[in-house]
Amino acid sequence: MREFKRTDRVADQLQKELAVLIQREVKDPRLGMVTVSGVDVSRDLGYADVYITLLGEQTPERIKENLQVLKRAAGFLRSQIAKRVKLRHVPELRFHYDESVVRGQHLSSLIDEAVASDLDRQDDDDEVDHEEAR
Repeated sequence: MREFKRTDRVADQLQKELAVLIQREVKDPRLGMVTVSGVDVSRDLGYADVYITLLGEQTPERIKENLQVLKRAAGFLRSQIAKRVKLRHVPELRFHYDESVVRGQHLSSLIDEAVASDLDRQDDDDEVDHEEAR
């Protein structure tokens, strides 16, 4: 069994703290409902890549605007994390939009469509078989 690396533990803690801080402390009306979907911390703890998703409409403009708000709030968020988490050095926060969730939803809907069309085709074949049997 592989033990958790320190960077994994730090990333986990940052994800939890940022989820709360972004919801409660970032007071910008342009910021939508943001979910922190993951955090990757560099080996030297210099950087933390924070991946976010948005609830609701996900236009490129809205994504860009939310990322800009978070980028501007990064220093504030970092200082809040420093107060809450015992780290000698709090990593610099870099925000990214996590497209994997949207891609997953898209793939899931494509699979649902394919299954539905297969079922329709199967039903049509069954009807043809019944008519030929008469």
